[in-house]
Amino acid sequence: MGLIVTLVFVGAFSVVALLLVAGGQGASQKAKQVVATLESALATETPQIREKLVDLRKSTRFSGIPWLNQKLLNVQLAPLLQTLLKQADLKWTAGQLMSMCGLGFAIPAYLVYLRFAQLLPTLGVGLVFGAVPIGYVLFKRTKRFNSFQAGLPPALDLMVSALRAGHSLIAAMGLVARECADPIGCEFRSCFEEQNFGLELKTALDNLINRVPLQDLRIVATAILIQKESGGNLAEVLDKTAHVIRERFRLKRKIATHTAQGRLSGLILSLLPVVTGCALCAVNPKMMSILWTTAIGLKLMWTAFGMIIVGGLIIRHIVNMDV
Repeated sequence: MGLIVTLVFVGAFSVVALLLVAGGQGASQKAKQVVATLESALATETPQIREKLVDLRKSTRFSGIPWLNQKLLNVQLAPLLQTLLKQADLKWTAGQLMSMCGLGFAIPAYLVYLRFAQLLPTLGVGLVFGAVPIGYVLFKRTKRFNSFQAGLPPALDLMVSALRAGHSLIAAMGLVARECADPIGCEFRSCFEEQNFGLELKTALDNLINRVPLQDLRIVATAILIQKESGGNLAEVLDKTAHVIRERFRLKRKIATHTAQGRLSGLILSLLPVVTGCALCAVNPKMMSILWTTAIGLKLMWTAFGMIIVGGLIIRHIVNMDV
């Protein structure tokens, strides 16, 4: 019996391999690599072979330029940037973001160097403008997460209504995917489709949390998984979870209202020395150049920057409260 199964498997594999070779006349070299990798995997299973098989099933492009994409595949920063872009719902690639940061650094820094011929102001201006694309991505990411957080309680209410009407949990998630606006709809749609493709509920929820790493969503996922293991009324659990999320959201807004003055004061106190220095540099460059042309001026400027950063961090620590 085992011999028959082995012969059937070998025959089926041979037919598939022949079809791959016959149908890949335009890309015969790639087909040969695929067949060779599969044959090696059947012969022996090593971490290197498993890594190749994963690469065959799923490949992420970090840039449209082939050589740059190959370089970014070897850089650990590229997956982090790609994750940030996906969370911000931007269609850029990691290579495009890094190129924009490079141009944002190089062009303003070159213009400032032509004007002042000083290294320190050149680096400062270049770093500020080079960080603008990253700041925009983080702003879009935060805005999308806030929108998701605001729409999560109504989505849970919809799931509770569907469960009380007799639908299953997966059907309730599909209802949220169809009826709720983005980003709630698209994220739950991805989770619903992963369920349809055969992933376990825990894996699909873990992927959802990785895409939207919010504490409120972790509470929902934990409640669903605990109910799955221990049983109980899931509709009631989600209803109470939605109530907790609403209370946390209300408390966060109340804290933001009470700390608005402190946050504004911190922003003004942090930006005022920089803005004043730039204005004086534009009015009288010769006087301000003492700060970066003399030893005592450099010490004073670095001390001032350090005190501004420390003061901003202290104010941020005071006004930020975890709920």
